[in-house]
Amino acid sequence: MIFLRRLLFPFSLIYFAVTALRNLLYDVGFFKSQQFNVPVIAIGNLSTGGTGKSPQTEYLIRLLKDNYKLATLSRGYKRKSEGYVLADGNANADILGDEPYQFYSKFPDINVAVDANRINGIESLLQLNPGPEVIILDDAYQHRKVKAGFYILLTAYGDIYADDYLLPAGNLREGGRGARRADVIVVTKCPVDITEAEQGKIKKKLRPQPEQKVYFTAIEYDTVVYGDSSEISTKEVKEKDKVLVAGIAKPKPFFDQLKNSSDVCLTYPDHHDFSAKDIDDILAAAKNRIVVTTEKDYVRLKDKMPDGKLFYLPIKTSFITNGDDFNKTVLNYVGKSTANG
Repeated sequence: MIFLRRLLFPFSLIYFAVTALRNLLYDVGFFKSQQFNVPVIAIGNLSTGGTGKSPQTEYLIRLLKDNYKLATLSRGYKRKSEGYVLADGNANADILGDEPYQFYSKFPDINVAVDANRINGIESLLQLNPGPEVIILDDAYQHRKVKAGFYILLTAYGDIYADDYLLPAGNLREGGRGARRADVIVVTKCPVDITEAEQGKIKKKLRPQPEQKVYFTAIEYDTVVYGDSSEISTKEVKEKDKVLVAGIAKPKPFFDQLKNSSDVCLTYPDHHDFSAKDIDDILAAAKNRIVVTTEKDYVRLKDKMPDGKLFYLPIKTSFITNGDDFNKTVLNYVGKSTANG
């Protein structure tokens, strides 16, 4: 791996030059960014994935939805539709993509839309009656054609951007200097018992700007797995023989949460579109056993599996410390904002 990184490093220098020039042209105003007269919160990362954007987005939805007319806008990665789509009763994972469809399934009282053109997506949302009072942009940190009013940068514990390299030698979409655009930095997927000393070491590596706040979160797993018509406690599930299926960037924590020595663990690429053959393989491995998957994979699998066969394990973001301060910071921005910038 070290040899491969060294081999690819010259290409990373080229990638750095291109991305740094692009950011500079936006910073000096040569490339224009569009602002909107509603609060826009952008969530994203510097790396290519696996930082926990979906649970962080859901955290914001829960924080804001009871007091504001809320909308989320995503690209809709690997969806089979094109252009702007607003979720409705006909929506599914093929139309929206797995993560937006997950948002719509869990929060049907908010507007969930997808559009690779974020400017068009926001303008389309604002034409709704009533229009949204707050828009959350999912995975939009590098989408600089839109200037959000508030940026949340995520980086995963054990894989922070300060220790990584630019593509293709590493997994960074842009250099660490891009972190300066963030209003807050959230270190995700931390162990719940992370010490203050270790938090301090990570902060030192991240080198936040004086005005930037750094928070630490953990993944909180539900105590129940859910199926189409029943649920089972995770304690009981751990003791069952089963097949675990994951098509996410970093599946190990999910497997570790539920598996026992007799389980079969099947891994697929992130955002995997499960084919008929995949379903046959899963069912062949399962036989008389249940299948447990991630919440993101469940929305792609649920209409392809027999009734009562498939279950999923929900997760949430949980702040280890200073969660109230994070909430206050976001709510202050939303409450005071009548225009971005």
